[in-house]
Amino acid sequence: MTMYKIVSMTQSQAELIVNHWKYKGIYAFYNMDQDKEDMVEFLNPKARVGKVFAVKKAEELVGFCEIASNHGEAEIGFGMRPDLTGKGYGQEFVAFLVDYIISVYEAKRIYLSVAVFNKRAITVYERIGFRCTESFKQETNGSLYPFVRMILEVKNLPK
Repeated sequence: MTMYKIVSMTQSQAELIVNHWKYKGIYAFYNMDQDKEDMVEFLNPKARVGKVFAVKKAEELVGFCEIASNHGEAEIGFGMRPDLTGKGYGQEFVAFLVDYIISVYEAKRIYLSVAVFNKRAITVYERIGFRCTESFKQETNGSLYPFVRMILEVKNLPK
């Protein structure tokens, strides 16, 4: 398995992600500049402390993650650098994040939400063991979009 590591996100890393990470096609939905409120929060160092992290591989920034943990449950959001998406790295990246959350936060359940159109991501999450629990509409990027909430029950993972 490729060695990733999670570190505190610096301001320059946050600015790099906001200003230069541009996804193409339907995935432009995930560009940070699509939702001003989210972008402002992401750029606020105080808002990031203890919950938004940089993901590095060989000292290179390859992604980010946001983790909210409470009483054995964790909610995760994340992104991979755009030039790395669609190349088969997603499963390894998400599996690393899941392992990290289980070991550091002692999570028994991990949740995530994903836009319904993002079939590529949903497939990756299902391969890891996430299952859809509900559909909902979320206000983001200036409109309402359909999302699914997914859960991973740690007890169901292979040992």
